[in-house]
Amino acid sequence: MVDTDLFEAEMAALAQAQAVVATTGLEAGQYRRALEELMQHYHRLMRETHRLIRHGDRSEAELNAVNAKLQRLSAELDYKARHDNLTGTLNRGAVFEQAQRYLRNVPLSVVILDIDFFKRINDTFGHPTGDAVICELVERLSATLAGRGEIGRVGGEEFTILLPDTALQASVAIAESIRQRIAEQAFSCLPSHRVTASFGVSWNAPGTDFEAAYSHTDAALYRAKSQGRNRVAF
Repeated sequence: MVDTDLFEAEMAALAQAQAVVATTGLEAGQYRRALEELMQHYHRLMRETHRLIRHGDRSEAELNAVNAKLQRLSAELDYKARHDNLTGTLNRGAVFEQAQRYLRNVPLSVVILDIDFFKRINDTFGHPTGDAVICELVERLSATLAGRGEIGRVGGEEFTILLPDTALQASVAIAESIRQRIAEQAFSCLPSHRVTASFGVSWNAPGTDFEAAYSHTDAALYRAKSQGRNRVAF
């Protein structure tokens, strides 16, 4: 609702012009003066209208910019809530959530891998080198998977790979390919020290609770470690 007090002078000029128009027998100069005054107020109104429109456009642009920034921040917060800070892989909570979502509809193969003797790497070469090893390992996981499955970091040196609708033998073959890629090529961040990893693999039917699936996979990983490490068990 517009406050008419804002246009009090204009309303008065309009009323005066209307009065002049309604009066007969006035001199031409009186009509002219009334018209000039009305024109002055009209020009002022036009200037104010343009100013308000520009201000409104600026306000809309500012609001759009703020809204876009809020959307970016929301997306960043959502990403950080679901991803590991060091590697960019899914974090533990996101892994469990995504796995349970898969298991509602399709079978799911789960791979857990653990870097062998990782504490020795940290103790001998320092935690920055340990972090570099973890990041390079993730690069090798991603390169081997080539878009198949999803990688999550569920512990310091422990990772999970989710392979929906993938048969057990195919999943074991994938895990073996990753194991070889880790063990057979020196890490650029630690060329003097051989890095290996142990793997557990399980296949789980739709409807399986992920806690049970994870427990089965972890048991397979334990067997791989107990059998000498740097191997795949399922």
